[in-house]
Amino acid sequence: MKTGISGIRWVVVAASLVALAGLLLAVAPGAVAGQASASTVSVVGAGTIKRSRISVLARPKDGARRVAVVVQFRPDFRPQYVLALDVVRGKHGAPAWYRISVPGRPNGRTGWVRASALDLHPVHKRLVVYRDQRRFEFWSGNRLLRAGKVAVGKPGAETPLGLFYVTWKFAPSIDPDWAILGAYAFETSAYSKLTDWPGGGIVGVHGTPWPELLGQAVSHGCIRLDNRDVAYLRNRVPLGTPVKIVR
Repeated sequence: MKTGISGIRWVVVAASLVALAGLLLAVAPGAVAGQASASTVSVVGAGTIKRSRISVLARPKDGARRVAVVVQFRPDFRPQYVLALDVVRGKHGAPAWYRISVPGRPNGRTGWVRASALDLHPVHKRLVVYRDQRRFEFWSGNRLLRAGKVAVGKPGAETPLGLFYVTWKFAPSIDPDWAILGAYAFETSAYSKLTDWPGGGIVGVHGTPWPELLGQAVSHGCIRLDNRDVAYLRNRVPLGTPVKIVR
């Protein structure tokens, strides 16, 4: 009788394992797909502006409503970079219009500019920040090159969600007052209510003198990385690199 009961127990256990395996197979692809989708970015390219100032239009058509004006040089006299999200081609296949991400407040503005006004190059790299997981990933094409913990904006000064891009980068050591930015710093096109960035408002991706705070929501909107991670990114993240911030 004991042998019979043991056999029944084994049958029940085996059936349970089979059911669990089936459940995992059903759930895992969706989870993997969701993660893969979050890490992807679809853009046309990034680059600089050829003209002193260009109008950004609501539609890819001359005479359309103007939504913004973008200038060739920033107030600090450095080139203004733009990220092209989409393209409309002419009848011969050449780009006629680009839809760009408009830098500055409010976050998320886009509009169309004449293709001839931009000097673009292809984009293969991207930074992806998972705000709730307090984690970043650095990708080149389909290859994940680096990942690690981050600190993000605290309640009331949350790091904004969306697709942004790197607009400038520098070594904070050039000014003792910028030591809070750690080993290196990337300026992005994103804005927060209040940040520690020089001049305020801009969301940066930078190092930190307080690595023990990584993995927490403690900043004023900026994304803090371990100094070893930001030093790795220093020469690998060019201007115009997309920065995607998701939940």
